[in-house]
Formats: sequence, structure tokens, C-alpha cells
Amino acid sequence: MTRGFELDLAFDPAPAGLIPEPGDPETLARLSTPAPWMADLSAWLTLLCADADLTCDPQVRSATALSLGLQFCDDATIATLNGTWRHTPQATDVISFAALDGDGPRPDAPFVELGDIIVSVDTARRQAREHGHGLVHELRWLVSHGLLHLLGWDHPDEEQLTAMLQCQERLLAISGNVQPHGVISCESTDGITSAL
Repeated sequence: MTRGFELDLAFDPAPAGLIPEPGDPETLARLSTPAPWMADLSAWLTLLCADADLTCDPQVRSATALSLGLQFCDDATIATLNGTWRHTPQATDVISFAALDGDGPRPDAPFVELGDIIVSVDTARRQAREHGHGLVHELRWLVSHGLLHLLGWDHPDEEQLTAMLQCQERLLAISGNVQPHGVISCESTDGITSAL
């Protein structure tokens, strides 16, 4: 997508109890404002649309406007969503609800709705401690994973999971934030949960 696109981000900040004290401005910004996510998501989508070797729906590549939702919540909220939509009433780190399903006819329109990404801050915080990195890195990792699911990526086997994780590392490298990562336990509308 060389001509660019407009990104419409519906941002739902973390509940007040999950937002850290003002002493951590980067985490505070990530959990309470859309600006850093607009920057990341725009850069990531630009790369994914421009690189023909990466999986990206042709409709997304040609769109002039893209829209998606990003919500931060607690474990109780994501467990309820997981139970309602995936029939697995337990907390997970990220759930993606893709609007592009690939099965139906596609309108030839310049505006494309990608879907929604929901991240549990409680689970992200635990995983960041377990993996020995900061919460911001974990949140970016999970949001990038959710974005790839919205664009049609999946990980039903080890080969596709490896490709997806490598793409996530490439996305995070755009702003110089690459670190090795551990377990992925996302839920997407494809029903796949995988652990590395």
C-alpha cells in the first residue's frame, strides 16, 4: 500500500485499577491513550500491506481507510468473552474477532473493517514477569499477534506458528523493540490456542 491509508482506531482503555501509578509514563500511555497504538498499528499495517510475501487480504492492501478496535481489560472480562464466544470460560492473553472471514462476497469499497483485539492486562502482566521483560513489550507482542489474526494469519501447526512469531518480531523491530518471547496462549475466532 504505497499510497497510504487512514486508520480509525476504536480504543477502549484499561479499567482504572489496571493503570499504573504516574511513575511509569510509557505504560500509562499504552493503557490509557490511543496515540502510541495508532503509531504502532499504522506502521505495522503499512509493512504488512507493502510486503507481498506477507499474508494480507487484497482488500486490505487496496483500502484507503482501515478500522479496528483495541480494548484492554482484566482477566474476569476476557474470561467472560472467552466463555461466550469460544466456550472456554477462562482467562487468556488476547482474543481477536476478525471482521474479514474470507468466505463471503467482499464489497469493492475503500473502507475495510478489520475487527477487534481484546487484551487482558492481568494476564499480560503475569506473562511479562514470567518472560523477564516489561509490560509494554508484552502488550505490543499481544496486540501484534491479534492484528495478524485479524489479517488472516493462523497457527494450526508448528510451521505456521513459527512464521507468525517471526512476523511479530519483524513488526516489533520497526521501532527497535525485539526481544525473544515465550508462550503464546491467544484465542481467536479460528479456535486455535497454541503454546510454543
